[in-house]
Amino acid sequence: MSEKTPVDFWFDPLCPWAWITSRWVLEVEKVRDIDIRWHVMSLAVLNEDKLDEMPEQYREMMRTTAWGPVRVVIAAQQKHGDEVVGKLYTALGTRVHNGGEGPTREAIASALDDVGLPADLLEYADSDTYDKELRASHKEGIDKVGQEVGTPVIAVPGADGEQIGFFGPVITPAPRGEDAGKLWDGTLLVASIPGFYEIKRTRTAAPSFE
Repeated sequence: MSEKTPVDFWFDPLCPWAWITSRWVLEVEKVRDIDIRWHVMSLAVLNEDKLDEMPEQYREMMRTTAWGPVRVVIAAQQKHGDEVVGKLYTALGTRVHNGGEGPTREAIASALDDVGLPADLLEYADSDTYDKELRASHKEGIDKVGQEVGTPVIAVPGADGEQIGFFGPVITPAPRGEDAGKLWDGTLLVASIPGFYEIKRTRTAAPSFE
């Protein structure tokens, strides 16, 4: 049996684009031998030195709303292990994005219940108890791609097996079946080319959670 190919995935539950990409990775898992390792990054941390440059509405979101979900996920990881991260992310994203509930305390509480995690983890939404660990997880991901990107960040094996990080892929909606596998194959292909950095075009479609 061949060894599974590792893919490290950094997400912020707030980001709809990261959510779509994460559903693609889970689709890839059905058609390729991969091992997904989930990690938290934070749009609030990423943007904390850029708040003055932002529109007021987005600035307020980064100061307040953006902290709660990532703090709860990192607390769940610290108290209950790495294996709960992906499950909690799926529960959160399903409610926040597919269900249209948004990143509310009610949505977070319901997501915790969905995966059988203790309700008192919600208390960490307003606590900086694990902010050191949150920032360390964020730094690990962002150091692979640089400060000029957002979420998601993925890291896959390059030509010599070394880990290569990318922002994205940014897609909508998430491809299914073998189409998901083809995009994965392409991701590994570009990661195998020394010096490859970017392919990009302007987004003309809104996030689709189909």
